[in-house]
Amino acid sequence: MGRKHPSPFTSTGVFCVMLLVGVGLLIHGLRGETAPQPSAAQAFTAPVPGPAVSHVPAVPPLLAAPRAAAPKTPPGSRQRSVPVRLRIPAIRVDTPVMNLALGKNGVLEVPPVDKAQIAGWYSRGPAPGEVGAAVVAGHVDTPTGRAVFYRLGALTKGSDIQVTRLDGRTAHFSVDAVEVYSKHSFPSKKVYAGAAVPQLRVITCGGGYTKKTGYLGNLVVYATLKRMS
Repeated sequence: MGRKHPSPFTSTGVFCVMLLVGVGLLIHGLRGETAPQPSAAQAFTAPVPGPAVSHVPAVPPLLAAPRAAAPKTPPGSRQRSVPVRLRIPAIRVDTPVMNLALGKNGVLEVPPVDKAQIAGWYSRGPAPGEVGAAVVAGHVDTPTGRAVFYRLGALTKGSDIQVTRLDGRTAHFSVDAVEVYSKHSFPSKKVYAGAAVPQLRVITCGGGYTKKTGYLGNLVVYATLKRMS
């Protein structure tokens, strides 16, 4: 595909292929309808929250081998614990969370088709509530119906995302922005750059749909930890 670096979010067969750093999810749109897309008002109107990054590797941080030492834990965050459930009340999402890893080809696995109602967390990256940007991915739809993140594009700034962890604590995130990117211009540095505070990225397919090409891009929700309970 003319790219030097493999995507951490690509797949084959019936999956849409997002160049460089997109998320590979089902290309099949539902008959007669497409998933909601965010308005321009939900995009960032200022620089992405978090500290300036002086250097971002050419290969997305998701592909980095050893985990870098985390900065001092800021108030309200917790040490690493596996996420087990994701809730987004505004769009009626309440789903278990499965672990995702890198496959043999060096790209990130996605939830299998028979688990399209389950979200997946990249388990080699930060955990929700831990310093850094935790990454969650899921399908938008399948050939037979809506999937877990069908209504993700309907989220608005300030919406609550709740991630329950194995340690019994729940990380509450507030949505900072919802943006859509073409699969040919996915901003890997913006989406995957490290952060000195606990953040969350929720990713699915988006940007319109055609029968010939499938979904035209990716939809990304940016959120920042506001409290632990």
